[in-house]
Amino acid sequence: MTENTPHLASSGDGQVITRFGAEFLIETAQGETIRCTARRKLDHLACGDRVRWERQVQGNAAVTAMLPRKNVLERPDFRGKPRAIAANVDLLIVVASWQPAPVWEMLDRYLIAARRLPAEVLLVMNKADLRSTHAAQEAETCLHEFGLIGCPVLHVSAERPQGIDAILNAIGERTAIVVGQSGVGKSSIAAQLLPHTDIRIGAVADTGEGRHTTTTATLYRLPSNGALIDSPGVRDFGLTGLDFATLEAGFPEFRPFLGACRFHNCTHNHEPGCAIKAAASVGEIPPQRFTRYQSLLASLPR
Repeated sequence: MTENTPHLASSGDGQVITRFGAEFLIETAQGETIRCTARRKLDHLACGDRVRWERQVQGNAAVTAMLPRKNVLERPDFRGKPRAIAANVDLLIVVASWQPAPVWEMLDRYLIAARRLPAEVLLVMNKADLRSTHAAQEAETCLHEFGLIGCPVLHVSAERPQGIDAILNAIGERTAIVVGQSGVGKSSIAAQLLPHTDIRIGAVADTGEGRHTTTTATLYRLPSNGALIDSPGVRDFGLTGLDFATLEAGFPEFRPFLGACRFHNCTHNHEPGCAIKAAASVGEIPPQRFTRYQSLLASLPR
């Protein structure tokens, strides 16, 4: 080894950048990107996980341990079992658009997921140029209600670009993940945030339905020292393990009224003397959000 040959660490800590089946790309503490395999018991590793790795005698590298997670974002696989999408997420960037139209209950599910992680949430309404022609009054009301519960909302147009700097400022030095239904422009926004990265961008079909573009979650470094995880598009987020306590906690507007119901086990649905229902009836709780809460409640396993 000469003086001009860079020193390559033989072991250390790193972070999963992406995975391809049983193989992973790991970014080491020295900034080197290496391909690793993992021991069989570590097959649950996800993008964003922090790990310990070492080079093997044969010259390849292996992940030997997963370091403690801050959190993990999961979704069901084709068998209905939870599968990790990403780990150690600080900010959930929920992207919606005016075409395809927002699925408000899906946005509620993302907010519940963010609170359960826990992570902060930023709602990005893409295709702002379509707002005047595609946003009905009911949609404007629903969007306004997200603001009422303290959810930051940014209006952007990824094709222009408009508002991209505001997203970068919101991320700062944190790790963010971009999520949302297909066709809303997640990859377009990621491409604006990462102009020197090759991110595939899909199109919206004539029906307004989106096409999936990204096939695996990948972590990208941002100039601000933050990171962005670009995840596969999902049509239905499918919160795993949703129970009543998780659902109730996912509606922060309920918090001032909790404990004031007549019954301690009130589900805020059919019970008399419910403080939450009373607050919703007079507008102290956003009425559209409360209606969607009842719909989510009805979907819980009995």
